Amino acid sequence: MIDKTTVDRIIDAANIVEVVGEFVSLKKRGVNHLGCCPFHNEKTPSFTVSGAKGIFKCFGCGKAGNSVSFIMEHEKLDYVDALRFLAKKYGIEIKERELSAQEMQQNNDRESMMVLSAFAQKHFTDTLFNHVDGKTIGMSYFRERGFRDDIIKKFQLGYCLDTRSAFSQYAAKQGYKKDFLVKTGLSVEHNDDLFDRFHGRVMFPIHSISGRVIGFGGRTLKTDKKVAKYLNSPESEIYHKSFTLYGIFFAKKSITQENRCYLVEGYTDVLSMHQAGIENVVASSGTSLTTEQIRLIKRFTNNVTVLYDGDAAGIKASLRGIDMILEEGLNVKVVLLPDGEDPDSFAKSHSVTELRQYIADSEADFISFKTKLLLKDADNDPIKRAGLITDVMHSISVIPDTIIRSVYIRECSRMFEVAEETLIQEMSSLRSKKMGVAAAQQFNAAQQARPERQTPAIPSFVSNVFCEEQEKEIIYFLLRHANVKLFRFTDDSGEELEMSVGQYIISEIANDELEFLNLEYRQIFDDFAVLIANGEEPKITHFIHHENLKISELVINLQSDEYVLSNIWKKFGQSEDNLVEFLSAAVPKAVTNYKAKVIALAIKNMMEELKNITEEDFEEMTMRITALNQVRTEIAKQLERPVLC
Repeated sequence: MIDKTTVDRIIDAANIVEVVGEFVSLKKRGVNHLGCCPFHNEKTPSFTVSGAKGIFKCFGCGKAGNSVSFIMEHEKLDYVDALRFLAKKYGIEIKERELSAQEMQQNNDRESMMVLSAFAQKHFTDTLFNHVDGKTIGMSYFRERGFRDDIIKKFQLGYCLDTRSAFSQYAAKQGYKKDFLVKTGLSVEHNDDLFDRFHGRVMFPIHSISGRVIGFGGRTLKTDKKVAKYLNSPESEIYHKSFTLYGIFFAKKSITQENRCYLVEGYTDVLSMHQAGIENVVASSGTSLTTEQIRLIKRFTNNVTVLYDGDAAGIKASLRGIDMILEEGLNVKVVLLPDGEDPDSFAKSHSVTELRQYIADSEADFISFKTKLLLKDADNDPIKRAGLITDVMHSISVIPDTIIRSVYIRECSRMFEVAEETLIQEMSSLRSKKMGVAAAQQFNAAQQARPERQTPAIPSFVSNVFCEEQEKEIIYFLLRHANVKLFRFTDDSGEELEMSVGQYIISEIANDELEFLNLEYRQIFDDFAVLIANGEEPKITHFIHHENLKISELVINLQSDEYVLSNIWKKFGQSEDNLVEFLSAAVPKAVTNYKAKVIALAIKNMMEELKNITEEDFEEMTMRITALNQVRTEIAKQLERPVLC
C-alpha cells in the first residue's frame, strides 16, 4: 500500500499541464491550455486543461478528471500504477506503509507463485519446440489445427510431457518449493509424492491483464472419454477464473482501437481469430460468464459481440450470461455462425475480409435475436408465448438505459402483437422487484413514521419523462448533503428516529417508481439507494473514484463548475449559511419541483396523444389526464405557484 503522505506528495507534484502536455500538444489560451482531445477524434480543439484547478475537461466527448485519472485513462492503468507512473516522472520515492507479517508473507507467496508460473510456461514452450515428444506430439496437434508458429509463440503455447512427474521433478531440482507447486496447481500431491497435473496435455498459458502468467489450460490428446478434455488450473492466490478472460492481455489494445470486443468460448477460437487478423477477441474459457469478466471488458469498450456456433441448445444455455452483459450497461450484438461452424473453424476457412463482412451482415441486437429464437419454440401456444414475453421483458428490464429499453419495448410490441403499455407495466413490475426488499422496507418504515412532509404520489402509468435540470438539482443535494440529518421525530413507540437527506430523496422517488433518464444521474441515485439500504453512509469519494469514469467526471464537473442552485432559493431568501434550516426547506422543494415537472410534461405528452388516439382509448386517456391534473393541483398548493411545463 502506498502511504497517504506519499500519495499527497505525488498529487501535489503532478502539474496537470506537464502531465497532459507529454501526450497532447497544448497551447496557452487565457488562463487555461487548449488542445485536441486524445480520447476521441477531433479537428477543432475542445480539450481544456486548467493548471490552476488541476483538472482537464473535453467539451467534445465530455471526459474530465485530474492528473491521476488522465494517466489511468490514457495509459490504461489502475489507480496505484498511475500513481507509480507519476511518482517516477517527478522523482518521488514510493513509501508504502509497513505491512503486517501476514501481509508480507501473502505478498511473497503471490510473487513466488507468479515466478513459478512464468518458469512453467517457458519450460512447456521449450518442450514443445525442442523436445522430441513435444515436436512429434504437441506440435503435431497444433499443426493439424492449422496454427502458425507466430501465433504459437505469441500465446506462449506449450506441451507437458506424458510422464507422471517429469515437470514436478525438474522444477524441484531448479529450487522451486513443493508448497508453491501444489498451490499453483501445477503439481498434485499424493502420499508425499508430486505428480504433474497436466501430463500429456498441450498447454495454453492464461495471462493477467498486465501479461503475467497466472494459470494454465491443458487439453488432452487422448481419446479416452474418462479423461477430461480440458483441465484448468485450480483457484489460487494468483488465479481466479471468474475475474479472468483468456486473451485479454493480447486483445486490450485492439479492443480500445476498434471500440468493440468479440466474445467467444474457447482457447482455439481466440487463437484462430488472431491468426485471421481479428485481435479484439477474448474467451470465457468454457465457464459461465461472470459480472467481474464483463466489467473487465467494460474497462476497454461498451460494445460486445458474442459469436455463437449453430448449436441451439448451447445458445439457450448461455442466454443468462447475455442478460448479465445487458445489466452492466453494455451494448450487445449476436452473430450466429452457419451450422457446423464455430469461431475456430470459420476463421480458418475464411479470409479476414470475408470474416469481417460476415459479422457485419449477420450481427443482430440481442433482444431481437432472443425473441426470434424463442418464438420458434413457442409456436402458437399461448402459454408458451406468455412465458416467452416475460422472459424477453426480463432481459429488457435489466438494461440501465431508459431510451434503449423504450426502443426494445416498442419493437417487442410489434413482434409479439401485444400493447406497448402492457409491456411497460410488466417491465416496471420487474424493475420494482429488482430494487430489493431491504431497501423498500427501510423506505416504507421511514415513510410511515416520519412527519407528513412527503409530496403527492405520482400515478404508476407515468414514465419516461425527462427533466434534466430537476434531476441534476436532486443529484446535487445527494452528493453534497446525503448524510445530513433532515428530520428528527418520535414514532408511535416513543423511539427517537432520524431521516437523512439521502433517505428522504430515495424514498420519495423510489416509492413513486420514477427513474432519472440521465444515465449518470440514475447510476448515482441507484448507488445511493444500495448504500443506504445496506446501512452505509455514502461518501463523496465513492463517486469521485467510481469505476464508471463518466460518474467520476460528472462529480468533478459539479465541483469544478461551481454548480449554482436554481434562482428559486434566492427568491425565497434561502441560502446554505444555516445548512439544516436551508435543507429542511430546499430538499423537499427540490423533490416537489421534480415531480411538478414530471406531471406537467406527462400531461403535455398525453394531450398531444389525444389528437391521434382511437375512440376506444379516448376515455381511458382522459381519465388519466384528470388524475394527473388532480396531482398537479396538490403540488401547486405545496409550491404556492402554478405548475407549468
